[in-house]
Amino acid sequence: MRRPDPDPKPQAAPVRIGVINVSDRASAGEYEDTPGKACVALLLEWLATPFDVDYKVVPDEQPQIEAELKRMADQAGCCLIVTTGGTGPAPRDVTPEATSAVCQKILPGFGELMRSTSLAFVPTAILSRQTAGIRGGTLIVNLPGRPKAIRENLEAVFPAIPYCIDLIGGPRLETNPASMSAFRPKAS
Repeated sequence: MRRPDPDPKPQAAPVRIGVINVSDRASAGEYEDTPGKACVALLLEWLATPFDVDYKVVPDEQPQIEAELKRMADQAGCCLIVTTGGTGPAPRDVTPEATSAVCQKILPGFGELMRSTSLAFVPTAILSRQTAGIRGGTLIVNLPGRPKAIRENLEAVFPAIPYCIDLIGGPRLETNPASMSAFRPKAS
């Protein structure tokens, strides 16, 4: 019989990241969910820290978006949730409203930087309403719904994401330096 280790090392819980594609048509199976898959591909490219993905496609319905954000943050323990779609001015675009409704703090700098970045590519970037916020120990970031715009926007704000997660008590996310550099202030 083997004796138990007197000083066992605690196993760290796996890092969980939520990805939600907000789309009436994708949730109905009318077209392939390319935005959500594009998000996952970027996270796999940029993060060196192993992580599990909690993935969902939901329609443009504020109560369903809110419920999924709460589930991923409160029950699944995601340290980061990225949403794609639902950030425009159309009547059914309600992702920012859902995000604001479930967050204790809104981080307007994320949306400001994403719109500024997008303006270099399209003049309609001023119509976008991306935002970010914090729910407990979870950072929620709203992205547009097109894979090209997802890359441009997430690439702009991602250097600040690992440090933000540090500040709210989440796990330490390390990036692949060849593809993405995270910014963390030097220890004083």
